[in-house]
Amino acid sequence: MSEPVLVIGSGVAGLRAAIELLEKGQTVYLFTKDKADVCNTDKAQGGVAVVLKEDDNFESHIEDTLNAGAGLCRKEAVEILVKEGPKRIKELINWGANFDKNNDGKLDFTKEAAHSTNRILHALGDATGHEVERTLLEKIKSYTNLKVFEHNMLSNIITHQQTINGAEFFNTKTKKYETYNSPAVILSSGGYAAIYKNTTNPSVTTGDGIASAFLSGATLEDMEFVQFHPTALKRYNAPQFLLSESMRGEGAVLINDKAERFMEKYHRLKELAPRDVVARSIVFEMKKRSIDKVYLDASVMGEEFVRNRFPTIYNECLKYGLDITKEAIPVAPAAHYTMGGVKTDVFAQTDVKGLFAAGEAAANGVHGANRLASNSILEGLVYGKRAAISAMNYLKNAEKTKDIENKNDCIKCENIDAIKKKIDDIKERLWERLGVVRSIGDMKDMVECASGMFLKYNKKYCCAEGLELRNIALLSVLIAYSALERKGSIGAHYCIDTPHAYDSKKHISVNKKDLMELF
Repeated sequence: MSEPVLVIGSGVAGLRAAIELLEKGQTVYLFTKDKADVCNTDKAQGGVAVVLKEDDNFESHIEDTLNAGAGLCRKEAVEILVKEGPKRIKELINWGANFDKNNDGKLDFTKEAAHSTNRILHALGDATGHEVERTLLEKIKSYTNLKVFEHNMLSNIITHQQTINGAEFFNTKTKKYETYNSPAVILSSGGYAAIYKNTTNPSVTTGDGIASAFLSGATLEDMEFVQFHPTALKRYNAPQFLLSESMRGEGAVLINDKAERFMEKYHRLKELAPRDVVARSIVFEMKKRSIDKVYLDASVMGEEFVRNRFPTIYNECLKYGLDITKEAIPVAPAAHYTMGGVKTDVFAQTDVKGLFAAGEAAANGVHGANRLASNSILEGLVYGKRAAISAMNYLKNAEKTKDIENKNDCIKCENIDAIKKKIDDIKERLWERLGVVRSIGDMKDMVECASGMFLKYNKKYCCAEGLELRNIALLSVLIAYSALERKGSIGAHYCIDTPHAYDSKKHISVNKKDLMELF
Protein backbone atom coordinates (compact mmCIF):
# COMPACT_ATOMS: atom_id res chain seq x y z
CA MET A 1 0.00 0.00 0.00
CA SER A 2 1.25 3.48 -0.83
CA GLU A 3 1.98 5.80 2.03
CA PRO A 4 -1.11 7.72 3.14
CA VAL A 5 -1.64 11.45 2.79
CA LEU A 6 -2.36 12.98 6.20
CA VAL A 7 -5.30 15.40 6.16
CA ILE A 8 -5.46 17.34 9.41
CA GLY A 9 -8.87 18.79 10.17
CA SER A 10 -12.44 17.70 9.41
CA GLY A 11 -14.07 20.99 8.41
CA VAL A 12 -15.04 21.92 4.87
CA ALA A 13 -11.46 22.30 3.55
CA GLY A 14 -10.19 19.03 5.02
CA LEU A 15 -13.18 17.00 3.92
CA ARG A 16 -13.14 18.42 0.39
CA ALA A 17 -9.41 17.69 0.14
CA ALA A 18 -9.94 14.15 1.42
CA ILE A 19 -12.73 13.47 -1.08
CA GLU A 20 -10.54 14.59 -3.99
CA LEU A 21 -7.70 12.33 -2.86
CA LEU A 22 -9.99 9.37 -2.24
CA GLU A 23 -11.57 9.75 -5.67
CA LYS A 24 -8.11 9.33 -7.19
CA GLY A 25 -7.50 6.14 -5.21
CA GLN A 26 -5.11 7.70 -2.71
CA THR A 27 -5.09 6.35 0.85
CA VAL A 28 -6.05 9.09 3.31
CA TYR A 29 -5.65 9.35 7.07
CA LEU A 30 -7.98 12.05 8.36
CA PHE A 31 -7.22 13.48 11.82
CA THR A 32 -9.50 15.62 13.94
CA LYS A 33 -9.02 17.07 17.41
CA ASP A 34 -12.48 16.07 18.65
CA LYS A 35 -15.32 14.31 16.89
CA ALA A 36 -15.37 14.87 13.14
CA ASP A 37 -18.28 17.33 13.24
CA VAL A 38 -16.82 19.53 15.99
CA CYS A 39 -15.46 22.39 13.89
CA ASN A 40 -16.15 25.91 12.72
CA THR A 41 -17.80 24.69 9.53
CA ASP A 42 -20.56 22.93 11.46
CA LYS A 43 -21.31 26.13 13.41
CA ALA A 44 -21.44 28.48 10.40
CA GLN A 45 -24.86 30.10 10.17
CA GLY A 46 -25.11 32.70 7.42
CA GLY A 47 -24.36 30.91 4.17
CA VAL A 48 -22.12 30.59 1.15
CA ALA A 49 -21.38 33.50 -1.18
CA VAL A 50 -21.45 32.27 -4.78
CA VAL A 51 -22.33 33.59 -8.23
CA LEU A 52 -25.27 31.41 -9.28
CA LYS A 53 -28.01 34.02 -9.70
CA GLU A 54 -28.86 35.22 -13.20
CA ASP A 55 -28.39 38.91 -12.41
CA ASP A 56 -25.07 38.38 -10.56
CA ASN A 57 -21.60 38.14 -12.14
CA PHE A 58 -18.01 37.19 -11.34
CA GLU A 59 -16.73 40.76 -11.61
CA SER A 60 -19.12 41.98 -8.92
CA HIS A 61 -18.21 39.22 -6.44
CA ILE A 62 -14.50 39.79 -7.11
CA GLU A 63 -14.86 43.54 -6.59
CA ASP A 64 -16.82 43.09 -3.34
CA THR A 65 -14.16 40.71 -2.01
CA LEU A 66 -11.30 43.04 -2.96
CA ASN A 67 -13.04 46.03 -1.38
CA ALA A 68 -13.72 44.18 1.88
CA GLY A 69 -10.09 43.02 1.95
CA ALA A 70 -8.99 46.67 2.07
CA GLY A 71 -6.35 46.37 -0.66
CA LEU A 72 -4.58 43.33 0.74
CA CYS A 73 -6.28 40.53 -1.20
CA ARG A 74 -4.30 38.78 -3.91
CA LYS A 75 -6.44 39.27 -6.99
CA GLU A 76 -5.47 35.97 -8.60
CA ALA A 77 -6.53 34.06 -5.49
CA VAL A 78 -9.86 35.91 -5.38
CA GLU A 79 -10.54 35.28 -9.07
CA ILE A 80 -9.93 31.55 -8.56
CA LEU A 81 -12.28 31.51 -5.56
CA VAL A 82 -15.09 33.27 -7.38
CA LYS A 83 -14.79 31.52 -10.75
CA GLU A 84 -14.31 27.98 -9.44
CA GLY A 85 -16.90 28.47 -6.69
CA PRO A 86 -20.06 27.70 -8.68
CA LYS A 87 -18.67 24.30 -9.77
CA ARG A 88 -17.90 23.36 -6.18
CA ILE A 89 -21.40 24.36 -5.00
CA LYS A 90 -23.15 22.49 -7.81
CA GLU A 91 -21.00 19.50 -6.90
CA LEU A 92 -22.10 19.81 -3.27
CA ILE A 93 -25.76 19.95 -4.31
CA ASN A 94 -25.27 16.80 -6.39
CA TRP A 95 -23.87 15.11 -3.28
CA GLY A 96 -27.07 15.89 -1.40
CA ALA A 97 -26.73 19.36 0.14
CA ASN A 98 -30.18 20.90 0.63
CA PHE A 99 -29.97 24.67 0.26
CA ASP A 100 -33.09 26.72 0.93
CA LYS A 101 -35.39 27.52 -1.99
CA ASN A 102 -37.99 30.22 -2.57
CA ASN A 103 -41.68 29.75 -3.39
CA ASP A 104 -40.83 29.19 -7.07
CA GLY A 105 -38.59 26.25 -6.20
CA LYS A 106 -35.42 28.12 -7.12
CA LEU A 107 -32.38 28.60 -4.87
CA ASP A 108 -32.99 31.42 -2.39
CA PHE A 109 -30.28 34.06 -2.08
CA THR A 110 -29.93 36.64 0.68
CA LYS A 111 -27.63 39.62 1.20
CA GLU A 112 -24.93 40.22 3.79
CA ALA A 113 -22.68 43.11 4.71
CA ALA A 114 -20.41 44.52 1.97
CA HIS A 115 -22.04 42.44 -0.79
CA SER A 116 -23.49 44.50 -3.63
CA THR A 117 -26.27 42.01 -4.37
CA ASN A 118 -28.11 38.99 -2.96
CA ARG A 119 -25.68 36.09 -3.53
CA ILE A 120 -25.70 34.20 -0.21
CA LEU A 121 -27.02 30.65 -0.36
CA HIS A 122 -28.29 29.33 2.97
CA ALA A 123 -29.62 26.07 4.39
CA LEU A 124 -32.11 25.27 7.16
CA GLY A 125 -32.59 29.01 7.50
CA ASP A 126 -29.47 29.74 9.52
CA ALA A 127 -27.63 26.41 9.76
CA THR A 128 -25.76 26.40 6.46
CA GLY A 129 -22.47 25.12 7.83
CA HIS A 130 -24.18 22.19 9.52
CA GLU A 131 -25.74 21.13 6.20
CA VAL A 132 -22.41 21.46 4.35
CA GLU A 133 -20.60 19.46 7.04
CA ARG A 134 -23.32 16.78 7.05
CA THR A 135 -23.13 16.42 3.28
CA LEU A 136 -19.35 16.05 3.19
CA LEU A 137 -19.22 13.64 6.13
CA GLU A 138 -21.87 11.51 4.45
CA LYS A 139 -19.90 11.57 1.21
CA ILE A 140 -16.63 10.28 2.72
CA LYS A 141 -18.41 7.27 4.24
CA SER A 142 -18.54 5.69 0.79
CA TYR A 143 -14.75 5.30 0.51
CA THR A 144 -12.80 2.28 1.75
CA ASN A 145 -9.35 3.90 1.39
CA LEU A 146 -10.02 6.30 4.28
CA LYS A 147 -9.16 5.97 7.95
CA VAL A 148 -10.51 8.57 10.39
CA PHE A 149 -8.69 9.33 13.66
CA GLU A 150 -10.93 11.28 16.03
CA HIS A 151 -9.67 12.81 19.30
CA ASN A 152 -6.17 13.26 17.87
CA MET A 153 -4.59 16.66 18.48
CA LEU A 154 -1.71 17.68 16.23
CA SER A 155 1.44 18.22 18.27
CA ASN A 156 4.26 18.26 15.73
CA ILE A 157 4.73 18.35 11.97
CA ILE A 158 7.81 16.22 11.31
CA THR A 159 10.25 17.33 8.64
CA HIS A 160 13.60 16.17 7.31
CA GLN A 161 15.69 18.80 5.49
CA GLN A 162 12.67 21.12 5.17
CA THR A 163 10.63 18.29 3.66
CA ILE A 164 7.58 16.60 5.17
CA ASN A 165 8.19 13.23 6.76
CA GLY A 166 5.01 12.82 8.81
CA ALA A 167 3.23 14.15 11.88
CA GLU A 168 2.83 13.48 15.58
CA PHE A 169 -0.49 13.59 17.43
CA PHE A 170 -1.62 13.48 21.04
CA ASN A 171 -4.46 11.03 21.46
CA THR A 172 -6.76 12.68 24.01
CA LYS A 173 -8.41 9.35 24.86
CA THR A 174 -5.33 7.18 25.43
CA LYS A 175 -3.19 10.14 26.62
CA LYS A 176 -0.36 8.94 24.39
CA TYR A 177 1.57 10.41 21.47
CA GLU A 178 1.37 8.63 18.13
CA THR A 179 3.40 9.29 14.98
CA TYR A 180 2.53 8.62 11.34
CA ASN A 181 4.84 8.60 8.33
CA SER A 182 3.72 10.48 5.23
CA PRO A 183 5.39 12.39 2.39
CA ALA A 184 2.44 14.81 2.19
CA VAL A 185 0.37 16.65 4.79
CA ILE A 186 -2.67 18.80 4.07
CA LEU A 187 -3.20 21.23 6.92
CA SER A 188 -6.87 22.18 7.22
CA SER A 189 -7.04 22.46 10.98
CA GLY A 190 -8.83 25.82 11.19
CA GLY A 191 -7.91 29.16 12.66
CA TYR A 192 -7.13 30.53 16.12
CA ALA A 193 -10.09 32.69 17.21
CA ALA A 194 -10.71 30.47 20.26
CA ILE A 195 -7.47 31.67 21.86
CA TYR A 196 -9.40 34.85 22.76
CA LYS A 197 -11.49 35.15 25.91
CA ASN A 198 -14.53 36.27 23.92
CA THR A 199 -15.11 34.12 20.84
CA THR A 200 -17.86 32.61 18.73
CA ASN A 201 -15.70 29.56 17.94
CA PRO A 202 -15.85 26.06 19.43
CA SER A 203 -13.11 25.55 22.01
CA VAL A 204 -11.04 23.30 19.71
CA THR A 205 -10.00 26.14 17.37
CA THR A 206 -6.77 27.09 19.12
CA GLY A 207 -4.58 27.26 16.00
CA ASP A 208 -2.73 24.02 16.70
CA GLY A 209 -1.98 23.41 13.03
CA ILE A 210 -0.67 26.91 12.43
CA ALA A 211 1.52 26.79 15.55
CA SER A 212 2.92 23.38 14.57
CA ALA A 213 3.58 24.55 11.01
CA PHE A 214 5.51 27.56 12.33
CA LEU A 215 7.61 25.36 14.61
CA SER A 216 8.35 23.05 11.66
CA GLY A 217 9.81 25.97 9.68
CA ALA A 218 6.84 27.15 7.60
CA THR A 219 6.31 30.86 6.99
CA LEU A 220 3.16 32.47 8.34
CA GLU A 221 1.49 35.60 7.00
CA ASP A 222 -0.78 38.41 8.26
CA MET A 223 -1.28 36.92 11.73
CA GLU A 224 -2.46 40.30 13.07
CA PHE A 225 -5.69 40.12 11.09
CA VAL A 226 -8.28 38.68 13.47
CA GLN A 227 -11.87 39.31 12.46
CA PHE A 228 -14.20 40.16 15.31
CA HIS A 229 -17.83 39.40 14.60
CA PRO A 230 -19.85 42.48 15.60
CA THR A 231 -22.85 40.63 16.99
CA ALA A 232 -22.28 37.83 19.48
CA LEU A 233 -24.89 37.29 22.18
CA LYS A 234 -23.96 39.18 25.35
CA ARG A 235 -26.09 37.83 28.19
CA TYR A 236 -24.97 36.87 31.66
CA ASN A 237 -26.50 33.37 31.62
CA ALA A 238 -25.67 32.41 28.03
CA PRO A 239 -22.63 31.45 25.91
CA GLN A 240 -21.33 33.84 23.24
CA PHE A 241 -23.66 32.66 20.53
CA LEU A 242 -23.15 34.05 17.03
CA LEU A 243 -25.95 36.18 15.59
CA SER A 244 -25.53 35.83 11.86
CA GLU A 245 -24.59 38.68 9.55
CA SER A 246 -27.68 37.67 7.58
CA MET A 247 -29.86 39.19 10.27
CA ARG A 248 -28.56 42.65 9.40
CA GLY A 249 -28.72 41.72 5.74
CA GLU A 250 -32.43 41.00 6.16
CA GLY A 251 -33.10 44.26 8.00
CA ALA A 252 -32.17 43.94 11.70
CA VAL A 253 -30.71 47.18 13.11
CA LEU A 254 -28.22 48.08 15.84
CA ILE A 255 -29.35 50.32 18.69
CA ASN A 256 -27.69 51.60 21.87
CA ASP A 257 -28.97 51.57 25.45
CA LYS A 258 -31.29 54.49 24.61
CA ALA A 259 -32.81 52.53 21.71
CA GLU A 260 -31.15 54.88 19.22
CA ARG A 261 -29.65 53.67 15.94
CA PHE A 262 -26.00 54.72 15.86
CA MET A 263 -24.24 53.12 12.86
CA GLU A 264 -25.00 56.11 10.62
CA LYS A 265 -22.53 58.11 12.73
CA TYR A 266 -19.70 55.75 11.77
CA HIS A 267 -20.25 54.61 8.16
CA ARG A 268 -22.48 55.44 5.20
CA LEU A 269 -23.48 51.74 4.83
CA LYS A 270 -24.67 51.69 8.46
CA GLU A 271 -25.35 48.09 9.60
CA LEU A 272 -24.15 46.73 6.25
CA ALA A 273 -20.63 48.17 6.49
CA PRO A 274 -17.72 45.67 6.47
CA ARG A 275 -17.41 43.61 9.65
CA ASP A 276 -14.31 45.36 10.95
CA VAL A 277 -16.06 48.74 10.68
CA VAL A 278 -19.21 47.53 12.44
CA ALA A 279 -17.21 45.85 15.23
CA ARG A 280 -15.12 48.99 15.86
CA SER A 281 -18.20 51.20 15.73
CA ILE A 282 -19.85 49.10 18.43
CA VAL A 283 -16.71 49.33 20.59
CA PHE A 284 -16.57 53.12 20.12
CA GLU A 285 -20.27 53.46 20.94
CA MET A 286 -19.91 51.31 24.08
CA LYS A 287 -16.93 53.34 25.24
CA LYS A 288 -18.69 56.62 24.51
CA ARG A 289 -21.74 55.60 26.53
CA SER A 290 -19.87 53.57 29.22
CA ILE A 291 -21.81 50.40 28.47
CA ASP A 292 -20.67 46.81 27.83
CA LYS A 293 -23.16 45.92 25.09
CA VAL A 294 -25.45 47.30 22.42
CA TYR A 295 -28.57 45.69 20.94
CA LEU A 296 -29.60 44.07 17.69
CA ASP A 297 -33.26 44.68 16.98
CA ALA A 298 -34.65 41.88 14.81
CA SER A 299 -38.29 42.54 15.69
CA VAL A 300 -38.50 45.05 12.84
CA MET A 301 -38.45 42.08 10.42
CA GLY A 302 -41.71 40.63 11.74
CA GLU A 303 -42.36 37.66 14.03
CA GLU A 304 -43.17 35.02 11.39
CA PHE A 305 -40.23 35.97 9.18
CA VAL A 306 -37.74 35.81 12.06
CA ARG A 307 -38.94 32.37 13.19
CA ASN A 308 -38.82 30.92 9.68
CA ARG A 309 -35.62 32.57 8.47
CA PHE A 310 -33.58 32.25 11.68
CA PRO A 311 -34.89 29.18 13.52
CA THR A 312 -31.54 28.22 15.07
CA ILE A 313 -30.93 31.69 16.49
CA TYR A 314 -34.56 32.07 17.61
CA ASN A 315 -34.60 28.75 19.48
CA GLU A 316 -31.14 29.20 21.00
CA CYS A 317 -32.01 32.64 22.39
CA LEU A 318 -35.33 31.31 23.68
CA LYS A 319 -33.38 28.86 25.86
CA TYR A 320 -32.09 31.86 27.79
CA GLY A 321 -35.43 33.63 28.12
CA LEU A 322 -34.98 35.92 25.14
CA ASP A 323 -37.70 36.14 22.49
CA ILE A 324 -35.96 37.90 19.62
CA THR A 325 -39.26 38.51 17.82
CA LYS A 326 -40.32 40.83 20.64
CA GLU A 327 -37.18 42.24 22.28
CA ALA A 328 -33.81 43.54 21.15
CA ILE A 329 -30.86 41.15 21.52
CA PRO A 330 -27.90 42.24 23.71
CA VAL A 331 -24.71 41.91 21.64
CA ALA A 332 -20.99 42.73 21.65
CA PRO A 333 -18.07 41.83 19.35
CA ALA A 334 -16.20 38.53 19.73
CA ALA A 335 -13.25 36.92 17.94
CA HIS A 336 -14.71 35.01 15.02
CA TYR A 337 -12.37 34.34 12.08
CA THR A 338 -8.64 34.62 11.46
CA MET A 339 -7.29 35.79 8.12
CA GLY A 340 -3.70 34.98 9.06
CA GLY A 341 -2.21 31.53 8.72
CA VAL A 342 0.35 29.43 6.88
CA LYS A 343 1.48 31.29 3.77
CA THR A 344 0.56 29.48 0.55
CA ASP A 345 0.38 30.14 -3.17
CA VAL A 346 -2.83 29.65 -5.16
CA PHE A 347 -2.05 25.92 -5.39
CA ALA A 348 -2.12 25.63 -1.56
CA GLN A 349 1.64 24.98 -1.43
CA THR A 350 3.70 26.23 1.52
CA ASP A 351 7.46 26.77 1.67
CA VAL A 352 7.90 23.37 3.34
CA LYS A 353 8.04 20.62 0.69
CA GLY A 354 5.08 18.29 0.99
CA LEU A 355 3.09 20.61 3.27
CA PHE A 356 -0.12 22.07 1.85
CA ALA A 357 -2.69 24.25 3.60
CA ALA A 358 -6.29 25.20 2.91
CA GLY A 359 -9.22 26.86 4.66
CA GLU A 360 -8.79 29.03 7.72
CA ALA A 361 -5.37 27.52 8.50
CA ALA A 362 -4.00 29.03 5.27
CA ALA A 363 -3.15 32.57 4.22
CA ASN A 364 -3.51 32.47 0.45
CA GLY A 365 -4.56 36.08 -0.07
CA VAL A 366 -8.28 35.50 -0.63
CA HIS A 367 -9.44 37.46 2.41
CA GLY A 368 -6.86 40.24 2.62
CA ALA A 369 -7.22 42.38 5.72
CA ASN A 370 -10.88 41.58 6.28
CA ARG A 371 -12.87 38.55 5.07
CA LEU A 372 -15.99 39.29 3.06
CA ALA A 373 -19.01 37.68 4.72
CA SER A 374 -19.75 34.08 3.66
CA ASN A 375 -16.61 33.61 1.56
CA SER A 376 -15.12 31.10 4.02
CA ILE A 377 -17.07 27.94 3.14
CA LEU A 378 -16.50 28.64 -0.55
CA GLU A 379 -12.76 29.03 0.11
CA GLY A 380 -12.68 25.68 1.91
CA LEU A 381 -14.32 23.93 -1.03
CA VAL A 382 -12.22 25.59 -3.74
CA TYR A 383 -8.83 25.46 -2.06
CA GLY A 384 -9.42 22.12 -0.34
CA LYS A 385 -9.72 20.55 -3.79
CA ARG A 386 -6.67 22.51 -5.01
CA ALA A 387 -4.59 21.32 -2.05
CA ALA A 388 -5.45 17.73 -2.87
CA ILE A 389 -4.51 18.13 -6.54
CA SER A 390 -1.18 19.71 -5.54
CA ALA A 391 -0.50 16.90 -3.07
CA MET A 392 -1.18 14.26 -5.73
CA ASN A 393 1.17 15.99 -8.17
CA TYR A 394 3.84 16.23 -5.48
CA LEU A 395 3.58 12.53 -4.66
CA LYS A 396 4.55 11.56 -8.20
CA ASN A 397 8.18 12.42 -7.45
CA ALA A 398 8.26 12.30 -3.64
CA GLU A 399 10.82 10.07 -1.95
CA LYS A 400 9.78 7.43 0.54
CA THR A 401 9.72 8.77 4.07
CA LYS A 402 12.20 7.82 6.75
CA ASP A 403 10.87 5.76 9.65
CA ILE A 404 9.82 7.83 12.66
CA GLU A 405 10.36 6.56 16.17
CA ASN A 406 7.21 6.71 18.27
CA LYS A 407 8.22 8.49 21.50
CA ASN A 408 6.03 8.88 24.57
CA ASP A 409 8.58 10.70 26.71
CA CYS A 410 6.09 13.34 27.85
CA ILE A 411 5.85 15.31 31.07
CA LYS A 412 3.02 14.27 33.37
CA CYS A 413 0.47 17.01 34.01
CA GLU A 414 0.44 17.13 37.79
CA ASN A 415 -1.91 20.10 38.05
CA ILE A 416 -4.22 20.50 35.07
CA ASP A 417 -6.27 23.13 36.91
CA ALA A 418 -3.18 25.35 37.14
CA ILE A 419 -2.57 24.96 33.39
CA LYS A 420 -6.21 25.82 32.68
CA LYS A 421 -5.85 28.93 34.83
CA LYS A 422 -2.80 29.99 32.78
CA ILE A 423 -4.81 29.47 29.60
CA ASP A 424 -7.66 31.61 30.94
CA ASP A 425 -5.19 34.32 31.98
CA ILE A 426 -3.50 34.58 28.59
CA LYS A 427 -6.85 34.52 26.75
CA GLU A 428 -8.06 37.45 28.84
CA ARG A 429 -4.83 39.37 28.35
CA LEU A 430 -4.99 38.74 24.61
CA TRP A 431 -8.54 40.09 24.51
CA GLU A 432 -7.52 43.21 26.40
CA ARG A 433 -4.26 43.82 24.49
CA LEU A 434 -5.05 42.61 20.97
CA GLY A 435 -8.80 42.91 20.64
CA VAL A 436 -10.87 45.10 18.31
CA VAL A 437 -8.89 48.26 19.16
CA ARG A 438 -5.16 48.07 19.95
CA SER A 439 -2.25 50.25 21.04
CA ILE A 440 1.52 49.95 20.52
CA GLY A 441 2.12 49.68 24.26
CA ASP A 442 -0.35 46.83 24.63
CA MET A 443 1.14 44.96 21.68
CA LYS A 444 4.66 45.24 23.11
CA ASP A 445 3.38 44.02 26.47
CA MET A 446 1.81 41.00 24.77
CA VAL A 447 5.04 40.06 22.98
CA GLU A 448 6.99 40.18 26.25
CA CYS A 449 4.39 38.35 28.33
CA ALA A 450 3.51 35.65 25.81
CA SER A 451 7.09 34.92 24.70
CA GLY A 452 8.06 34.32 28.33
CA MET A 453 5.11 31.99 28.77
CA PHE A 454 5.95 30.10 25.56
CA LEU A 455 9.53 29.56 26.70
CA LYS A 456 8.29 28.26 30.03
CA TYR A 457 5.62 25.92 28.67
CA ASN A 458 7.18 24.76 25.39
CA LYS A 459 7.35 21.18 26.63
CA LYS A 460 5.87 17.85 25.67
CA TYR A 461 3.03 17.45 28.14
CA CYS A 462 0.90 14.34 28.62
CA CYS A 463 -2.27 16.41 28.41
CA ALA A 464 -4.05 18.40 25.73
CA GLU A 465 -4.18 21.44 28.02
CA GLY A 466 -0.39 21.68 28.18
CA LEU A 467 -0.12 21.47 24.42
CA GLU A 468 -2.84 24.11 24.01
CA LEU A 469 -1.04 26.44 26.41
CA ARG A 470 2.11 26.17 24.28
CA ASN A 471 0.17 26.97 21.13
CA ILE A 472 -1.87 29.83 22.61
CA ALA A 473 1.27 31.48 23.99
CA LEU A 474 3.09 31.10 20.66
CA LEU A 475 0.19 32.42 18.60
CA SER A 476 -0.20 35.38 20.97
CA VAL A 477 3.42 36.31 20.27
CA LEU A 478 2.91 35.94 16.52
CA ILE A 479 -0.22 38.11 16.48
CA ALA A 480 1.45 40.83 18.55
CA TYR A 481 4.73 40.67 16.61
CA SER A 482 2.92 40.96 13.27
CA ALA A 483 0.73 43.77 14.57
CA LEU A 484 3.82 45.74 15.63
CA GLU A 485 5.42 45.17 12.22
CA ARG A 486 2.41 46.75 10.53
CA LYS A 487 2.95 50.49 10.81
CA GLY A 488 -0.60 51.54 10.04
CA SER A 489 -4.19 50.49 10.65
CA ILE A 490 -6.10 48.58 8.01
CA GLY A 491 -8.99 46.14 7.90
CA ALA A 492 -9.25 44.00 11.02
CA HIS A 493 -6.11 45.57 12.55
CA TYR A 494 -6.83 48.93 14.16
CA CYS A 495 -4.18 50.65 16.29
CA ILE A 496 -5.13 53.91 17.97
CA ASP A 497 -1.50 55.10 17.77
CA THR A 498 -1.27 54.55 13.98
CA PRO A 499 -4.84 54.98 12.70
CA HIS A 500 -3.90 55.69 9.08
CA ALA A 501 -3.42 52.88 6.55
CA TYR A 502 -0.24 53.88 4.75
CA ASP A 503 1.21 50.37 4.45
CA SER A 504 -1.94 48.85 2.97
CA LYS A 505 -0.19 46.91 0.21
CA LYS A 506 2.21 45.17 2.56
CA HIS A 507 1.88 41.60 3.82
CA ILE A 508 3.56 40.72 7.12
CA SER A 509 5.43 37.42 6.96
CA VAL A 510 7.04 35.73 9.95
CA ASN A 511 9.05 32.55 10.48
CA LYS A 512 11.29 31.11 13.19
CA LYS A 513 14.33 33.06 12.00
CA ASP A 514 12.51 36.36 12.62
CA LEU A 515 11.92 35.48 16.26
CA MET A 516 15.33 34.06 17.17
CA GLU A 517 15.94 36.90 19.62
CA LEU A 518 12.69 36.10 21.44
CA PHE A 519 13.07 32.32 21.54
